[in-house]
Amino acid sequence: MTEERKIRVCVVVASIDILGGQAVQALRLLDGLSREQEIDAELLPINPRLPRPLRWLQRIKYVRTVVTSILYIATLLLKLRRFDVVHVFSASYMSFVLAPAPAILIAKLYGKCVLLNYHSGEAEDHLRTWPRTSRPLIRMADRLIVPSDYLVSVFAKFGFKAEHIANTVDLTRFKFRDRRSFAPVILSNRNLERHYNVGCSIRAFELIRKQVPKAQLIIAGDGSERRALQSLADELVPGGVEFVGAITPQTMPALYDRADIFINASEIDNQPLSIIEAFASGLPVVTTDAGGIPDMVAEAETGFLVSCGDFKSLASRVIRLLRDNDLASDVAARARQECGRYSWAAVSGTWLNLYRELASKREEPLTGGIKPIESTSPIT
Repeated sequence: MTEERKIRVCVVVASIDILGGQAVQALRLLDGLSREQEIDAELLPINPRLPRPLRWLQRIKYVRTVVTSILYIATLLLKLRRFDVVHVFSASYMSFVLAPAPAILIAKLYGKCVLLNYHSGEAEDHLRTWPRTSRPLIRMADRLIVPSDYLVSVFAKFGFKAEHIANTVDLTRFKFRDRRSFAPVILSNRNLERHYNVGCSIRAFELIRKQVPKAQLIIAGDGSERRALQSLADELVPGGVEFVGAITPQTMPALYDRADIFINASEIDNQPLSIIEAFASGLPVVTTDAGGIPDMVAEAETGFLVSCGDFKSLASRVIRLLRDNDLASDVAARARQECGRYSWAAVSGTWLNLYRELASKREEPLTGGIKPIESTSPIT
């Protein structure tokens, strides 16, 4: 296929400057698309950097939001004209208003097809409590894609047809380590925000340490709860918890290799990348059953599921794995087999078919339908 016939896709998402699942997934998508001959894909960050002489403005609270939003909207106006498909990654609440909303509106202004890729596990509350800003804009999208059947069902409650395309993991980077013995090194890799309830993992770890005194807990990620979580860890298990902060995608595989068991206590969730990465890396997973997680983890087969907030059950499942290494090894091996459905090969055909379908559409720019307002009184 010649360069002129390539499908031009603009991927609108937070840049890797904002460490999070959406940015990681967008980079994996772009990496996969770079190997497809018929696609010419480009990243358009929702948080562009100002020119160097003005970059200091982005270090000032509130000013940062204003100047970044102005630059983002200007970039959308300048660049979206030349793409066939605008692929917009989306979270919820105010993030939806600041990032996906301008991209959707400007794309439709130019008559472009929009693929809205919604990732937030908070979708149901977002659609219910922010109906005026969420629902009309979602209806403007040509296709609504979500990473889990759980979110398909959530959107169906509000009359939206969503389609499921799974998140992906790079199996060449997250390599399976066949652990025959499992050290008591436990990993939590979630942002330190209230709905991920990392405090529940710390409370579980307190019980684990009473049974396994040499146990260690590594907490990766950052967020508004960090100070409170550090205080909780110092109170309950002094010296037992290591906070390593936000980890870049490049160094993430090494973090999984340090640990032998993965723990997650989220209360609101969708399809966590961290669980997929744990599967790929050979860590048995013990997790709460929030959101779409039960679609990923088969109880006692590919991991262990407990009720949200049940730190005692989290602890008992981890202790069971530490005491039964054969069970832990079997669970990890079965989980690794699940990773095939999270590979680029498994989802690439669906993405390509979507882009082909959307690129074949022809829409009239909204500007063509806008008429000047007629005055009913003389202009003086």
